[in-house]
Amino acid sequence: MVAEVTLRDVAHASGCSIATVSRVLAGTRPVGAETARTVREAAARLGYRPNQVARALRSRSTGIVGLVLPQITNPFFPALVRELEHALHAEGRALLLADCDDDPQTEAARISAFLDRQVDALLVMPVDERHSRDAVASAAERVPLVLLDRGCGPGVADSVAVDNSAGMALVLEHLAARGRRRPCFVGAAGTASAAVERHAAYEAGAGALDPDGPGRVALGDFSVEWGRAAVDRLWPSRPDAVVCANDLIAVGALQRLRQLGAEVPGEVAVTGFDDIPLAGLADPALTTVRQPVAELAAEAARLLGRGGTGGAPGSRRTVRLTPELVVRASSGSPARDVTPGH
Repeated sequence: MVAEVTLRDVAHASGCSIATVSRVLAGTRPVGAETARTVREAAARLGYRPNQVARALRSRSTGIVGLVLPQITNPFFPALVRELEHALHAEGRALLLADCDDDPQTEAARISAFLDRQVDALLVMPVDERHSRDAVASAAERVPLVLLDRGCGPGVADSVAVDNSAGMALVLEHLAARGRRRPCFVGAAGTASAAVERHAAYEAGAGALDPDGPGRVALGDFSVEWGRAAVDRLWPSRPDAVVCANDLIAVGALQRLRQLGAEVPGEVAVTGFDDIPLAGLADPALTTVRQPVAELAAEAARLLGRGGTGGAPGSRRTVRLTPELVVRASSGSPARDVTPGH
């Protein structure tokens, strides 16, 4: 059995004191650049690994951030989780993941379990703006907490998300410029904030294309299956554009329109939201709103770094990031056309 490398071993190899080695490796106090380089090189050469359990006991910090998300099967979430892991790892933190299968009660249980495990902080993508609020607000009183991608109403915690209204405005402006005048909207029911905001933005803007446009709406869930079913509901009204609240819905809509013999984009345009990898692989490739995933993750990590919720409700921050429109063949325009948000 190989003996564990200790701080004393690193101190001996680097010619520095144990206290200096501890300061360098913990990053707790400034140390000269040359000394720090010597210590880190010695630690790497010896294969030194810090005892995280002992460090946690000394500092009363686990270095762990819990992430609670609605449903890992939505391809948008793994991409965001990847960027979050990178952003937190750069700060010496680890990420623990919990999936709540779009159920507020399961979500509350997952949040409680993370608190019992004494995580340092929480990131939550709430299932429902109303039904998630109590569990999130209670947790925010105990640890730094940042709401990510979705909200729970004002005053609960710091939050960061894309500007859904700006994204939907980009879609409608693009369709208007392409001469589309009879749009319909396929979204998700319930009170998840992303679903509500995208639907509301469509309702606010569709009237500029067609006074009857806001009435052509079908609400279900964020799934391929719902996209297929919604087309059957809306196609009899012969829309010339199907505006979808996320890319999964849009892919389902594309599939069903193809089965019905509709020409996309000649007869009807289709747009999505999120720009998951599947969007570029769809047939035809999907025009969609790209979320700035890396920026979302970096901003969430930054907000956690300032203490998450911290302070009175009035001091809590709401950050909205600008999306961009990625124009592909499903709306009848060339690929690689990317329109930044306003």
